[in-house]
Amino acid sequence: MKTEFEKGSHPYGGGGPKKKTLVLALLSFVLSHWVVQGQEIQIDPITDSILPISLEEIILISSYKRSLEHKSHHKPLSTLDEYLESSKKVGMIKRGAYAWEPVLNDMGSERLAVTIDGMRIFGACTDRMDPITSYVDVSNLSDVHVACGQQGAEQGATIGGAIDLRLEKSNFKPLGWTGSVETGGESNNAAQIIGGELNYSDERFYLDTDIIYRKAENYTAGGGQEVAYSQFEKYNLSANTGYRVSDDQRVLASFIFDEARDVGYPALPMDVSLARAFIGSVSWVQTDLIGGFEQWETKLYANSITHIMDDSERPDVPIRMDMPGWSDTYGYYSQVRLKLDKHAFLMKLDGFYNRSLAEMTMYPNNPGEPEMFMLTWPDVRTLNTGFYAEDEIELKASSLKLSGRLALQGFRVADALGLNSLRIFYPEMQRRQSRFLKSVSTQYHRKFKTVHFNGGLSYGDRAPSVSEGFGFYLFNSFDNHDYIGDPDLKNEKAIEVNAKLSLPLEKLTLGVEGNYFHTMDYIIGELNPALSVMTIGAEGVKVYKNLDYAQLYNATLDAKYQITPALICSGLLSYHRGTDQDGRNLPFISPLVYNAMLQYSRGKFTGSLMMRGAGDQVHFNPGFGEDRTDGYTMFSLSLGKSFSINQDNLYVKAGVENIFDTFYSTYSDWNNIPRMGRNLYMTVSYAIN
Repeated sequence: MKTEFEKGSHPYGGGGPKKKTLVLALLSFVLSHWVVQGQEIQIDPITDSILPISLEEIILISSYKRSLEHKSHHKPLSTLDEYLESSKKVGMIKRGAYAWEPVLNDMGSERLAVTIDGMRIFGACTDRMDPITSYVDVSNLSDVHVACGQQGAEQGATIGGAIDLRLEKSNFKPLGWTGSVETGGESNNAAQIIGGELNYSDERFYLDTDIIYRKAENYTAGGGQEVAYSQFEKYNLSANTGYRVSDDQRVLASFIFDEARDVGYPALPMDVSLARAFIGSVSWVQTDLIGGFEQWETKLYANSITHIMDDSERPDVPIRMDMPGWSDTYGYYSQVRLKLDKHAFLMKLDGFYNRSLAEMTMYPNNPGEPEMFMLTWPDVRTLNTGFYAEDEIELKASSLKLSGRLALQGFRVADALGLNSLRIFYPEMQRRQSRFLKSVSTQYHRKFKTVHFNGGLSYGDRAPSVSEGFGFYLFNSFDNHDYIGDPDLKNEKAIEVNAKLSLPLEKLTLGVEGNYFHTMDYIIGELNPALSVMTIGAEGVKVYKNLDYAQLYNATLDAKYQITPALICSGLLSYHRGTDQDGRNLPFISPLVYNAMLQYSRGKFTGSLMMRGAGDQVHFNPGFGEDRTDGYTMFSLSLGKSFSINQDNLYVKAGVENIFDTFYSTYSDWNNIPRMGRNLYMTVSYAIN
């Protein structure tokens, strides 16, 4: 089975003339995809209209009336990966059909702060096959909050921004007992989905529980080509509870258990036999405090992740390997708000302790030869303590938001074997090190009659990730090189400039948005020809180094038009570019992308026609394993209807994705793995009110 797919070689290939791509891109601006989007808002006392303050996005996932969840998304019971990919700001790196890695502003997980309800969690896989988003399900969440650049510093030190996965809670609404049962199926990969929830809520106490099961076989690409090792099976259950101690005091708790087994990764040489997470928290919330202080929340949390890679299901490998990894995190935060005249303050103290350990055992084909063992993450202990503060100032027809973060982060290599292995390359390496992290940001909003302007300037830095600082012979199948960390890396730093103009009219809304990142000491792997490979078949060894700088540009044009009260047409066109100080293209930078949707909703009936596509990726870098990706255009259709049964709701939705069975892959599909071909799906939800 080949793990690399030729781009543009299939008779159903998505490539086309450039003129056609341009026409489709322009069409996408006129008829485009509408993502459910939200921002921090205030009400203009003169016009009573909603004014955006921050350049942020909220991806709505569910609501207390479960039927609304199905109306708000093209495909109900989607995986969280599919919800995120439908976002205006988030991209996804795909290594299979499961556990896609989120990308924000063309930056991967090491440059982002990804949290679950504000809890810091770190994956246990050296190959980033288990992003934090893989350990929750849409059944757990109410929405996903996306903040770009230093606007995400509330969640931790970051360069690209933050993604906070917010848990669904009844929040003491007097609903009594409610519940639902949901099931769905898909034709392409024989996917089976079944789930349910049972909730109780009154003004004093609530308990929300849900469980969901997903199982899928290998999927087929456009034209019928089977993509082997793309199966997966996943269980997820969660519980949220709250007790109102008094009118202004509450105790909250949450727990998530997530387990995936038999997860295939067709773009990689190994699969995953187990990915398991335990995630829990306890919170104290007090709405009224001393003086003008309010909304005081303190949370204690812990999570434990186990991730096991193996190649036992692969029929022909040069050498058998097991690669287990573990990540345990314990943390807290305490935040409070203060309202003084025209100032709205938020102050937050937070911290976490993380332990990351990963190992590799190689089993020679000759039973007489000894096994080979090494630590790929040498039991790295990370301790971080930080303080974040922001002040949102209300001005005449405008607002100003000032924010900043200070943090101290320490690393300790706890395992002597791992420490001595790294000292082969860095003889003077110390067991401990400390780093000082900082962030400042200014965001301004002003309304000029019907035009809104947002603009901002910020600076932030981050420490190297565990892999970048302490990784030991980590194999990257994308560029076919082993990677070694460098504990002496400098902190990566970035200056960001962003701006947005929006024109909300009665039926038409137009917006143009862009940002620019000038990143100093950009961290990336560079070839070291003096080192020998560890992985059989690898082409060389790269060591993480600091570049002088890198530059990333992002620009988005979007529109929404209310054709009739029941019919909405909206659009998105996005351009990205990334280069280093020598003009080399950075890896995983999106080409021109466009998407479009016509959405109809009237009474109990909904329907949508969606188009998604991209231009040719011409700004690629072969040195990082990239090659040219042909442009493509893909269409999908869905129809849904709700029914009332006594006081309960039944919702049925059916649709077809990739209607024309287009064969295509995107710039972010690892080793050119093709996307799914034509796929028919149907979901049924029965909500008990």
